[in-house]
Amino acid sequence: MRITGKHLSRRTLLRGLGVSISLPMLDSMMPAMAAPAKAAGKMPVRLGFAYVPNGMTMADWTPQTPGAAFEMAPILKRFEPFKNDMLVFGNMMDHNGNALGDGGGDHARAGGSFLTGVHPKKTSGKDIQVGISVDQVAANAIGETTKVRSLELSCEDSRTVGNCDSGYSCAYSNSFSWRGPSTPNPPETNPRAVFERLFGGDDITLPPEVRAKRLADRRSILDMAQEQTKRILGDLGSTDRRKMDEYLTAVREVESKIQLAEQQGVVEVSPDFEAPMGVPFAYADYAKLMLDLAALAFQTDSTRVVTMVFGREGSLRTYGEIGVPDGHHPLSHHGNRPEALAKLSLINQFHAGLYAQFLAKLKATQDGDGTLLDHCLLLYGSGLSDSNRHIHENLPVAVFGRGDGSVKPGRFIAYEKPTPMTNLYMTMLTTAGVKAETIGDATGKLELLIDV
Repeated sequence: MRITGKHLSRRTLLRGLGVSISLPMLDSMMPAMAAPAKAAGKMPVRLGFAYVPNGMTMADWTPQTPGAAFEMAPILKRFEPFKNDMLVFGNMMDHNGNALGDGGGDHARAGGSFLTGVHPKKTSGKDIQVGISVDQVAANAIGETTKVRSLELSCEDSRTVGNCDSGYSCAYSNSFSWRGPSTPNPPETNPRAVFERLFGGDDITLPPEVRAKRLADRRSILDMAQEQTKRILGDLGSTDRRKMDEYLTAVREVESKIQLAEQQGVVEVSPDFEAPMGVPFAYADYAKLMLDLAALAFQTDSTRVVTMVFGREGSLRTYGEIGVPDGHHPLSHHGNRPEALAKLSLINQFHAGLYAQFLAKLKATQDGDGTLLDHCLLLYGSGLSDSNRHIHENLPVAVFGRGDGSVKPGRFIAYEKPTPMTNLYMTMLTTAGVKAETIGDATGKLELLIDV
């Protein structure tokens, strides 16, 4: 491939033995004579859906004043640098997370219905049924234009079969992405596997001991494409060289973190996927690494659809690093005890702070005529509000980014009537150029996302 220095294809790849590395958006990828006005508005909109389990301490989340003057309660305070980049929503509901005659199982229903808007069938057998999730509606429409149709990430590994919540299949609690009514899309919990999926690597059909040996011996993927990297860098302008240097540094840092986790011996071998697995010991390092991978995927336009699960519904994870040794799920049934609420709020703030670091990375990354965050719509929320009573109304929901100018952030919008979450999804899909007749229990699209 010959690089002229005047115009670089958006689909240019760095290629090496077994790897293909996408590039970020560079100035030289715009037509040489294109005016800024013509280039504007043509950046792809990336969609993200981040889920935190076991509800929220709503008093520490909910603003009191609608509009641009909304207060940043303790959990939202972690997003303060992005106040002008976020929309906070009030009175959003997931009606199909309720029992509707099926009795217990609110955590499974919260997980299964959050992105689908469909009431999960109560079964612990193979006859699971819910609905296609919004991320997969998007992936079906725009996934073929990218290297990876969609990316599903999680920071908690668990099974997807059997009974996990009052007669509900574990698939509902652990898979928030659904390709179809009976086809869960289990998230990837292994950062090495995500990295290899994005940037290439050994053939996973090889015996595990062969792949492990190759992994131990091989160089960095950037070294494998070193000669082509030098050639491309030599033909770029100073601004593009800076962007490339920042991007390649980020790739190297992510790879180094994965390698460090593997060298420290935190290695697991899954029965159904025998590739070497490196998961950082500290939860914060784990979550940051997965979110760094999501940022790289967006930056290179390797995918435009990402789901991120901080923990499965009903998660028992403890957070000793922030002074909360209690299990998350038992703590979520706080009985309004002040000490329990305080600990639960610390967990909620911890998750929000980790996601804020992801937002900061996106906002610091140039993407065409704006930042990567400008060209995203990223939902952050939970399928429960008051976890003590398993409430599926007035959910904690925020959306970050501008959708390439399609929404006006910096406000708290409290709707007068309970509004289906799926109405928000319909609006997000339209912004990303995805046409969908309906999703789950949607009754239309949201108002007020542009007008004050």
